[in-house]
Amino acid sequence: MIYPQLSNFLVDNWRCLLINCPAMKANLANVIKKLPKTDLHVHLDGSLRIPTLIELAKKYKITLPSYTEEGLRKQVFKDKYESLGEYLKGFAFTCAVMQTEEALERIAYELAMDNFAEGVRYIEPRFAPQLHVSPNLSIEQILSSVNKGLERAAKEINSKKEIKEGKEPPFAYGIIGSALRMFRKNFSYYYKNFLEAHEYSPKEEAYSLAAMELVRAMVKTRDELGIPIVGFDLAGEEVGYPAEDYKKAAQFAHKNFMQKTIHAGEAYGPPSIFQAVTDLYADRLGHGTYIFDSSMVGLPTKVENEKYTRSLAKFVNDRRITIEVCLTSNMQTTPRFRDLKDHPFKKMMEERLSVTLCTDNRLVSNTTVTDEILKAVETFSIPVPKLKDMIIYGFKRSFYPGSYLEKRKYVRQIIDYCDKLISSGDTHLRAPL
Repeated sequence: MIYPQLSNFLVDNWRCLLINCPAMKANLANVIKKLPKTDLHVHLDGSLRIPTLIELAKKYKITLPSYTEEGLRKQVFKDKYESLGEYLKGFAFTCAVMQTEEALERIAYELAMDNFAEGVRYIEPRFAPQLHVSPNLSIEQILSSVNKGLERAAKEINSKKEIKEGKEPPFAYGIIGSALRMFRKNFSYYYKNFLEAHEYSPKEEAYSLAAMELVRAMVKTRDELGIPIVGFDLAGEEVGYPAEDYKKAAQFAHKNFMQKTIHAGEAYGPPSIFQAVTDLYADRLGHGTYIFDSSMVGLPTKVENEKYTRSLAKFVNDRRITIEVCLTSNMQTTPRFRDLKDHPFKKMMEERLSVTLCTDNRLVSNTTVTDEILKAVETFSIPVPKLKDMIIYGFKRSFYPGSYLEKRKYVRQIIDYCDKLISSGDTHLRAPL
């Protein structure tokens, strides 16, 4: 039992106390920061350190709106955005400085170190390698560079005495490659040449073929170089670019034992999620925000729409297809969720869907895993056992690159360490969640 010495009163009234006690809120943030955590949905190009962005921009002669952290926070990387377009503006600057092996390795290394600094023990950074291809940089080199950064960080972290002695669980990672549902010539050198080479093909065919090229490259790089490329992702605008157009790429990944996480239900409704899980064999869903929104189904009657939505949610739930929930990001890009209480995360928990809390973009959303969990606890009254289960479930539903037995051992280490922290004599860790 968690917190056996805690009185029933505190357990029953912790949220009320938290809201009215800043010190208790600070204690809770400290608790969450210390607990082992995952981030299964974090974009590499949305999670740079601002000082690194500025330094690399100067080095590669990339023009930025400002060369101070304060200026970039004010003009580009904000806490609140007026639209999805404004939210995406920052990626033009981050991707621009990620066009060399050195930059990719450094950014991946710093991402791992930033996560470990807040107690995150496992990450699956995702990015679109085709945005970084140039005459001097292949997809294999790009994936290798990112892996070098993550591997260097993992070795440095895991050399710490507490981890080497088995007192703490090690840091681990897997890499996810993202194909884009659509792209234009100005997206990157690769996409420009790809569209020009397929000038007479319908655009949707070119997009699908590019996704197939990416997954082939990922499988080849994984198998020949031994890089822990653990998942295939489909990202980008859902409306007008249905998941079913990318069936061949997903099938190729599926037949080559690569797991799938598909952005679906972030900006479009249940039909997008339906295609992700039935046509693309999704093991996890990126966002899944509109999974319960029957108004977006489009069948003739309200009754049919609601039945479809219920059946879809049951299908996802029965198969424990995990939803990678990104609360802050959704708040920033979806006007209807300006008040976090309106987010469907509460219903996801009530329906006992498999969920894990993620950052999406640490820089662009100005958030951390600790922040995401704290917001969820404050807003949705998550009971202590559920919070612990949710954190552990992130490890269980990860695409961990080791064998099944190795993964079980790792998860056991995480659970034991979590229990050790909770039952310790540290007064901070005895703060009522």
